[in-house]
Amino acid sequence: MKKSADSDESSSAGSDEPADRESSDLGEEGAPMLHQSNPEQMSEDAKRQDRDFRKKLNQDARRLVSQSIHKGIKLIVHRPDYDLGHQQEYDRLSRELMPIVRETARKALPLLEHERSAEFARNHYYGGKFLADSVAYRDFRFFAKKLPPTESPSLAVGLRVDESASMSAFGRLEAAKRAVIAVYEFCRMCGIPILIYGDTADVSKLEQMSVFAYTDLEKTDSNDRYRLTGIRARSNNRDGMALRLIAERLAGAPQQTKLLISISDGQPKAMDDYTGGYAVQDMQQTIAEYERKGVAFLAAAIGQDKDVISHIYGNERFMDITDLKAFPARLVRVIARYL
Repeated sequence: MKKSADSDESSSAGSDEPADRESSDLGEEGAPMLHQSNPEQMSEDAKRQDRDFRKKLNQDARRLVSQSIHKGIKLIVHRPDYDLGHQQEYDRLSRELMPIVRETARKALPLLEHERSAEFARNHYYGGKFLADSVAYRDFRFFAKKLPPTESPSLAVGLRVDESASMSAFGRLEAAKRAVIAVYEFCRMCGIPILIYGDTADVSKLEQMSVFAYTDLEKTDSNDRYRLTGIRARSNNRDGMALRLIAERLAGAPQQTKLLISISDGQPKAMDDYTGGYAVQDMQQTIAEYERKGVAFLAAAIGQDKDVISHIYGNERFMDITDLKAFPARLVRVIARYL
């Protein structure tokens, strides 16, 4: 994983074109097609754009936390790189998940195609609304049909992945990675904007908070899927700061519904004193602040501190993930219910 926030090294490769409702990168069985070669070298212009984007992510993040209790915490937002190994791992994981994802998307897409519209087009031979005043014309066009929706789904999704060291235990990291991949592909199929950030704390004295921007609402890349396999178990976790950064980006999205899901296995703990009631209060204040801005929160607890996580987020925002194998399918179906 390359540190890239303030570096001149390039991190991403591939197209920046927005995702379509069904990815053109999917094979016959719905699994992403693996590119059997190393990523092509980025052009100088693409490298410059990537550096500018990383710089903007860091500037925005630092400006935001400077107005919070996390002021003074040394923060770096990374834009993780990927290589052929990441592509191969993604191909392996996605092939197991895609049947579930495709089936859920198959059920969700008709809902998107038949979203309610306040306007009707008149003069049709059949439709969902009978117009009695049209009978006088005797042309049998007595019905009106709802106009098709012209906008993408009014939902934006943000995933926050806890990359603390304890995530390496009991298969939690693998379960989180599988769930993230499933959600990413589902959102791409349904045309739902998706933001996925991981975070850890206390990597070093010069980097007290590390954020990994795997996908972002502002800059989409079809190769982002390969970055997701770079999710790792690293160090501590400063949850309130991570939630604030992701919620702020979601709050600025134009979609009507904004859902932020935090995947975590434990309670917040970071140096020097970010723990206990102090950290819990920060998280709860952050949740309340951004709920007023239209962001809905959901905590997916996959570790031993489920009672603590439930207390922090509240029962109405809590998912107890006991069966890690069922986690990806369950999370995708939860998101589908918001459509």
